[in-house]
Amino acid sequence: MTDLYSNPLATAEIAAEKIAEITGKKSHHVALVMGSGWISAADALGVPTHEFSVTELPGFPEPTVAGHGGVIRSYNLQGPDGVIHALVFLGRTHLYEGKGIEPVVHGVRTAVKAGCQVVVLTNACGGINVEYRVGQPVILRDHISMTGVSPLIGADFVDLTDLYSKRIREIVRAEDPSLAEGVYVHWRGPAYETPAEIKMLRTMGADLVGMSTVPEAIAAHSLGAEVLGISLVTNAAAGVTGEKLNHEEVIAAGKAAAGRMGELLRRVLPQL
Repeated sequence: MTDLYSNPLATAEIAAEKIAEITGKKSHHVALVMGSGWISAADALGVPTHEFSVTELPGFPEPTVAGHGGVIRSYNLQGPDGVIHALVFLGRTHLYEGKGIEPVVHGVRTAVKAGCQVVVLTNACGGINVEYRVGQPVILRDHISMTGVSPLIGADFVDLTDLYSKRIREIVRAEDPSLAEGVYVHWRGPAYETPAEIKMLRTMGADLVGMSTVPEAIAAHSLGAEVLGISLVTNAAAGVTGEKLNHEEVIAAGKAAAGRMGELLRRVLPQL
């Protein structure tokens, strides 16, 4: 018997074995984590071969945040060299839920243990860069962590220079040259940032701010997977427009732009 907190990697391996049992697929090739408002983007991938609750796997807690589905889908996508098995997580656990770092990164660890060599992380975020507009997708080229929390424990020294894979970013931008690249800040939440904090983050070189993605990216990269991060600007960050921030509006803006991003992912995934 394993425990997520005392033996997280072993728990991820058991969860990966359960996925193989449920789907009948020995391994998957690419994983996607769909953030706030992104769930409908997965529909552009077609009809999944399997869909099941995360709670059917060991180590996954019940979802507690509106807009985060708690469902896993398996897809067969046609790639240039055959069928690509894609594992899609509809929703995620956040650090601000107070469950610790292990549930936050359990999904991506499970995906890598299930065979995924590429992990695509999506999120809804606030736009710090004043040139960004609501509904605009931005590829992550780097991040700044403002939480001080890492999924790595002990003398596990991992280089993060190419954390957000340059190779994959080039593939995505070749498919859609209009996409901007930016630096994402991980904010613990659940309180949004103050205008003064946004001014500080802009001075530090940040373009986007959100409450997810960074721990997952580090965990996936440390296990050898390539990572692609895509943020959807669902609101201007605090103080940029003077308007107050609202979670329901974040979800609505994400859904409004989901169609375009789902179509982009459908075209890009087989190339990764």
